[in-house]
Amino acid sequence: MGLFDRLKEGLFKTKKSLVENIESLARGRIVDDSLLDEFEELLIMADVGPQAAETITRSLKAKVREQKIRNEKDLKEAFKEEVKKILISGHKVMCAGEKPYVVLTVGVNGVGKTTTIGKLARHFTDHGFTVTLAAGDTFRAAAIEQLEIWADRAGAQIVKHRSGADPAAVAFDAVASAKSKNIDVVIIDTAGRLHTKTNLMEELKKIKRVISKELASAPHEVLLVVDATSGQNAINQAKIFNEAVGITGIALTKLDGTAKGGIILAINKELGIPVKLIGVGEAVEDLQDFDPDEFVNALFG
Repeated sequence: MGLFDRLKEGLFKTKKSLVENIESLARGRIVDDSLLDEFEELLIMADVGPQAAETITRSLKAKVREQKIRNEKDLKEAFKEEVKKILISGHKVMCAGEKPYVVLTVGVNGVGKTTTIGKLARHFTDHGFTVTLAAGDTFRAAAIEQLEIWADRAGAQIVKHRSGADPAAVAFDAVASAKSKNIDVVIIDTAGRLHTKTNLMEELKKIKRVISKELASAPHEVLLVVDATSGQNAINQAKIFNEAVGITGIALTKLDGTAKGGIILAINKELGIPVKLIGVGEAVEDLQDFDPDEFVNALFG
């Protein structure tokens, strides 16, 4: 199965909640303000978020007044264009410029952070890059073991300290080691710190500071991993992590298990942070670069 087909299959539930529900709402009805008010409610229920839902609906109402939308087919086409407008295209998570290219990965427990790191590492090694993983989640021995398994699968090196060690020291050593060995990419795992715990946020800030002491331009990417099934909670997580460490991109996991894929629109509209990676299944190749056009085509196709 090709990547686009995987994406299409992974978005099956979101397509049902977002596109097909709207099609059945509009079927055989006159497209007017009343219908579009119901349409806005459907968008919010599909986790598109109130801001994006209002923006889309306002634009569609204007098009109805201008007689650019006359029927269900026009509505679907206009909706597709509005979705495209909201989606931000960010540069990919890719090894470029100064070596090593450092990716700091953050996110709460249970979102698939370590798995995302493992798949990303494999993506880099498959393309001929050398990778070091930093086991910065020192709170849980299981997290270090899980990262070791992924390092082995991906053909990557791993830098780890004992359980309970200072995560900033692990990150520093990983970057220093990668520099000395001329490694291309460093991906740093961090604890699944609950965003309500201030001391854990402070620790993340420390990790970021320490990395930049060893390599001034690093980290080159601060990747927040969020679980699509958490819907609007993902927005709250992103806001708090962004305030602490300045998120440059989002990896949205478990899209295949949810009808809440509309959260991508909410993230883009409310936070202005690009979604860079999406997880649409269990396989390594199911972690894909987020391409707005492909996403829209898979959703509406």
